[in-house]
Amino acid sequence: MSMERLSEQVDAYVAWKRELVREITRYRSWLAHNRLSSEGVEARLERALRLLRTDHITLAFVGEFSRGKTELINSLFFSEYGQRLLPSQAGRTTMCPTEILYDPGAEQPYIRLLPIETRIAEASVAQFKRTPRHWMNVTLDTSDPDSMAKAFAQVAASKAMPVEKAISLGFHPDNLESTDKSGHVLVPAWRHAIVNFDHPLLRQGLRILDTPGLNALGCEPELTLSMLPSAQAVIFLLSADTGVTASDLDIWQQHVQPLDDERQGCLYAVLNKIDVLWDDLAGDTFVANAIERVRMQAARHLGIAARDILPLSAKQALLAKVRKDPALLARSQMAELETLLCERIVAQKEQLLEERVVRQVLAMLNNSQHGLGLRLAKVNEQLELLDERRQDNGQMLMELTSRTKDDHTVHHKRLVALKTNQRLLRNQGERLKTSAQAEKLEAHLNRLRSQLNGAWTTLGINQSILSFFTAVEDDLHSLSHDADMANRMVDAIYRRHNEENPLQAVDAPRFELAPYVRELRHLQKKGDRFRLRLKTLLTEQRSLSRRFFATLVQEVIGLHRRLRRDAERWADEALMPLMQHTLEHKQLLEGHMLRLKALAQDTQHGRQRHQQLAQYGEELKQQLAQAGDMLRVMRRPAPIQRQAKVVTLKGMPRPLGNAE
Repeated sequence: MSMERLSEQVDAYVAWKRELVREITRYRSWLAHNRLSSEGVEARLERALRLLRTDHITLAFVGEFSRGKTELINSLFFSEYGQRLLPSQAGRTTMCPTEILYDPGAEQPYIRLLPIETRIAEASVAQFKRTPRHWMNVTLDTSDPDSMAKAFAQVAASKAMPVEKAISLGFHPDNLESTDKSGHVLVPAWRHAIVNFDHPLLRQGLRILDTPGLNALGCEPELTLSMLPSAQAVIFLLSADTGVTASDLDIWQQHVQPLDDERQGCLYAVLNKIDVLWDDLAGDTFVANAIERVRMQAARHLGIAARDILPLSAKQALLAKVRKDPALLARSQMAELETLLCERIVAQKEQLLEERVVRQVLAMLNNSQHGLGLRLAKVNEQLELLDERRQDNGQMLMELTSRTKDDHTVHHKRLVALKTNQRLLRNQGERLKTSAQAEKLEAHLNRLRSQLNGAWTTLGINQSILSFFTAVEDDLHSLSHDADMANRMVDAIYRRHNEENPLQAVDAPRFELAPYVRELRHLQKKGDRFRLRLKTLLTEQRSLSRRFFATLVQEVIGLHRRLRRDAERWADEALMPLMQHTLEHKQLLEGHMLRLKALAQDTQHGRQRHQQLAQYGEELKQQLAQAGDMLRVMRRPAPIQRQAKVVTLKGMPRPLGNAE
């Protein structure tokens, strides 16, 4: 038994995403056919499709050296090769952070290795990814497991260098192994590794991040500032034979636990190597109690619930899978982790897509269906009137056309008013963007760089960083006045709509600054923790400090960029539900008027006129049926919810509801 359950669950998740893509594409065609599309609607649907097509699940494995991270990855994903594919022996085998993924654009599998010397530069790994010439490429021959194992072994390569050079690269000598040559230490040969591998789970969008121990986490700022926070789940490895050591606790408190403040429910712990506690003479009950004691002690040290710590043996699970031994596999307790990956991590991804994609599209579909339903009701009403006045249906058609024209005039005026409000709101959005202009941030950054270059003292660094974050946060708070004005404007517009359409009341979307302030404060906390634990801040590790703050600054720049983009998008789309509703009604009325005029001018028999209007009603019914089909598919619960594994998300979207 391998990862069949996770593979099946990921397959179902991917199939569900493809189904959503198919229905959203169908909805776009439906809107175009019915002349109901608009620039705003098209832009939102395109973003939803792009998110679905680029979505992936990242699992990050974190822990001190020799906790079995790589062995666990081998057991979970590569047991079918009959051997350890990733290097996993006693000691420090994973020397550099390793991303394992599937690259559909590559012609063949590969390993890309970034030399450790690139740490001298302030550029981040993400920036180096855009410059392939800096990487060494190793081709993988997937038909030869031995050849692949040798290629993977290069990831764990190390090199000897003078202590001074190692320090200049950001390492602390206390965390490095000595060599036979005096004054030299062993450092990882590579700063980062990317493995492109055609595995069924990786092909479906799963990505794996294997991290080294405390030394690498402390020396590669991008890991803790960007890579780990972006993972859907962080799996923290402990060893049953050591329990929670001081270095384990340091990694947990400094790098892992803070992630839970940003993304609730993404942290899990694995108590590996439980086979060291196996004792056939003592019996199963004794062993189970021993494992439970270690588990409870670990829970107390980490400050998490014992149920979130999964005891297992990755080594025995790998052996069981290679030998096809179900009894040993069951004893390894690997199934508990597989269940967690299936039921909780994939379920979290499903919930995220429900919130960011499904509810948006459902709200738009509800609007379209409602508008067509009103048109069909109007057609049926007019057919009844024609039946009552068969003798004078020509005159009746003219009266109906006049009445429809009046309705069209009302909706046209509403649309003009909304467009005027839209322009005003866009102006307000421009004010928001201006208040958060990049030049302001650049001025803060220039001041920070000047201060850091001028005085590398503990006090100077503390004051410089504190002043920088205070200035950026003050800028965010200064936006609150403009944001409040924009929100009040939108509230008033929606309030008028709700008064005119009480059966279609909609909550006004608000532009909130609080999430950006929270994110900025999280970044500041990371900077504070780095400064407090840096052992030789003033001299040897200056390059590490510069690289950390350069990475931190890039995160702040990214936050600022998202703020400006989101402010502009919000200003463009805040009125979109009302615009969509009014525009659809206006366009439907225009089409209805044309049909009524054609019927009124027709010189054929009145019965044929009645049939033509009835045919129009049938066409509307067909379009409504298609909308109903799309709604039924979009409303289907995500795969895990269908299996009743998690509680179904509460609250279906209301008609006209905003989504972001």
